[in-house]
Amino acid sequence: MASMHPEHSFLFLFDRPFDERFIYAPNVTPVVVRPPARHPILFYLWFEWALPRVMKRWKADVFFSPDSLLSLRTSIPTVLTVHDVIPLQMPDQLKWIHRVYYQHYLPAFIQRADRILTVSEYTKKSIVETTGAEPGKIQVVYNGCREIFRPIPKAEQEMVREKYSKGDLYFFYTGAIHPRKNIPFLISAFNRFKERTNAPVKLLLAGRYAWKTGPVLDALEQSPWRADIILLGYVEDSDLASIMASAFAVVYPSISEGFGLPILEAMCCDIPVITSSTTAMPEVAGNAALMIDPYKEETLIESMIELWNYPGRRDELIKRGRIQRQAFSWERAAEQTLAAILETGKK
Repeated sequence: MASMHPEHSFLFLFDRPFDERFIYAPNVTPVVVRPPARHPILFYLWFEWALPRVMKRWKADVFFSPDSLLSLRTSIPTVLTVHDVIPLQMPDQLKWIHRVYYQHYLPAFIQRADRILTVSEYTKKSIVETTGAEPGKIQVVYNGCREIFRPIPKAEQEMVREKYSKGDLYFFYTGAIHPRKNIPFLISAFNRFKERTNAPVKLLLAGRYAWKTGPVLDALEQSPWRADIILLGYVEDSDLASIMASAFAVVYPSISEGFGLPILEAMCCDIPVITSSTTAMPEVAGNAALMIDPYKEETLIESMIELWNYPGRRDELIKRGRIQRQAFSWERAAEQTLAAILETGKK
């Protein structure tokens, strides 16, 4: 938005020292607002006390929040992006202090916002059902995919596989290591895939450990194919893109998603996808992925075997992904978001 529209001024509010790469254009002014909002108590202080003073001092016309939080103590027109309402749908997936905060404040934020942007039709429906929000003020603006996620030459793929999987092909998962992401389910399905095929293929998992990771560690320790399961931990973006673009397939068996960005990233890398047939994931995948039931392990095993045994099926999904990914663009998202901001400011 900033680089495409130099006629507007953007005030970027940070709660800690920022990386200069966030200052995308000369029309962006960065301001650090204290205190650092690192947990719900500080969320409250930052949004309800510090933020209104800053916006009043800078005479802001409209406030845009890109992730579900806003200030209830300011009358400035507000556009709020809500990526999902999982804190209301699956509260047991959060630590108690975050659960209490979001269950109390998220419905209030949604009611307060003058305009709500969300990332899928599924999430729009979920917002209405869980909070009673007026559907007319909710607009779907799909995510895009960063340019670093792109196909890479076969020689580069081979170098990546040598580095991360000792040269073997691999199924790849990226995302938080969290119960909602269904990692024990994935590990169990991979075990049975290996038992049935004995294929020389590995499973790579990339992502930070989140909350309630005990079942994931148990599944890893108990796997008879533990040597073929590689836990990468957090991976920098540039490495993540090359690992994804070198995968045999991306497997994303999450139980619930507001969007499911790794699905789009894989399609942009010309990598086939296996993902869940629930929540927003079919909306992103279209007909360009193998869809599985995230509660029925056999559906994932069969999909992994299908891709391994039938190379033509893999090629077909890659071709479909090239078409499906054209529906998602950060440039389009930027224009739609700015239009919503300007319209809200005028009102």
